[in-house]
Amino acid sequence: MILYGSTTSPFVRRIRMFTHSIPVDFVVMDIFAGEDRKVLIAKNPTLKVPFLVDNDVNIFDSRVIHRYITDKFELTPITWQQENTLTLIDSISDSLVSMFLLSRSEIDTSEDKMFFNLQRQRTDTVFAELEKQCVAGDFNEWHYPSICLYCLIDWAHFRPLVDFTAFPTLLEFYKNNSNREEVIETDPRD
Repeated sequence: MILYGSTTSPFVRRIRMFTHSIPVDFVVMDIFAGEDRKVLIAKNPTLKVPFLVDNDVNIFDSRVIHRYITDKFELTPITWQQENTLTLIDSISDSLVSMFLLSRSEIDTSEDKMFFNLQRQRTDTVFAELEKQCVAGDFNEWHYPSICLYCLIDWAHFRPLVDFTAFPTLLEFYKNNSNREEVIETDPRD
């Protein structure tokens, strides 16, 4: 199995952390240029990372990659409540990635425009819900939703996109898990 992606993508990192003890090769790509862009276009029509190639199977999305690996290695699947939690995490991740790419494209995302306002509202609302779930102990166990939450928070810190002072339990979760081996080995800053 080969996982393709960048070292900075929170979606790629979550799969790298999830497969920490599973034999998966990782190919680092610059998805915006050169030969890597051509490989991306040829192997993943969504033009996003990560994607996984396992012989003749090609998986296009981190959530589906997680399911595929869970099935292949007969791991415990996540619950429906955890699926809903992943939807929350993915919605913020998508919003923040969109805002980040717009900023990198020199578009002022601080303007009072409907698209930007919707992304900010989603981010605030969903982080508030994730804070409640964290207070309730939903992330006490280190499982795939916890990995995804950690990757989201770390990426938002790495790209300074979110002020987490209103979410102290999320910050505590983040700090408590920052010394895990798979967290350190996949740190995008290195």
